[in-house]
Parts: sequence; C-alpha cells; structure tokens
Amino acid sequence: MEQKASVKERILETASRLFYHQGYNSTGINQIIAEAGIAIGSLYKHYQSKSDLLYHYLEQQEIEYFTDLDTCLKEEKDPIQKLLKLVDYRIKLQEDSNCSGCHFIKINAEIGREDKRVEPFIAAHKKRQKDYINTLIDEISTVKKLSLEKTTCRISYF
Repeated sequence: MEQKASVKERILETASRLFYHQGYNSTGINQIIAEAGIAIGSLYKHYQSKSDLLYHYLEQQEIEYFTDLDTCLKEEKDPIQKLLKLVDYRIKLQEDSNCSGCHFIKINAEIGREDKRVEPFIAAHKKRQKDYINTLIDEISTVKKLSLEKTTCRISYF
C-alpha cells in the first residue's frame, strides 16, 4: 500500500516542480497552495515565506544530487571510470529533464543576488561539485603517479 505524502512533502514537491518548470518569480504562493491541495495556513506552518520554501527546495535538490551521484559511483573503484560515470550521470540528469538545465543555475540566473540566503547556498553547492571533481582528478593523478613509479622501479632493475 502506497503511503500518502505529508503536507510538508506535498508543498515541497509542488513548489519544486513549479520553480523548476515555470521559474521562481512566475510561481505564486496561491498556485502552490492550489496544486498541492492545501490551505494557506498549512503552507506557512511549514515554511515562513516563499523565499524559505525556495531555500528548502535547493537543499532538497542538493541532497538528491549528491546522494544519487554517490549511488551511481559507489561500486566503481577506478577513478578514471568514476569521472566518466560522473559525466554520464550529468548527461542522464539533462536527458531526464529534457535539457531544462541545472536547478541551481536557473535560480541563480532568475533571482541573482536578490536573496542573501540563497546566493551563498548556490555558490557553496557549485564549489562542492567542483571539489568532488577535483578529488577524482587527484585520485587519477595519484594512481597514474603510482603506476609510473612501479614502472620506473621495474625498469631500474634491468
């Protein structure tokens, strides 16, 4: 038996869909309330404002992004293959969204520097992605270096 989503989950799911497909500025609180099938009091019980709802949307997107990425890469030991799988993961995200773009870049482009809570969150998310890739590149460099050192050691014995 399928469990019904909580009111808070319905609000976030509805807002997420609307923010992503319509844009943050084009999505009104009344539309979120109507499509989530809730009362206005329920929305404000869980989220202080539309901006607060946006922040939770971005938090949820970040959790999903990195959880799914970690799941995608968890079985892979070779760092080069991990990097290639990361690229495949990003391609799949774009295909699944009909090439609609990154949640974070879209919000950043739309509201820019208007929200002092959202702006640093988006910057931190992009830094986390960059750090993730740099860690894989460092792993590749380490493996290549070790591989070269082993080869050099073998050659020196001849």
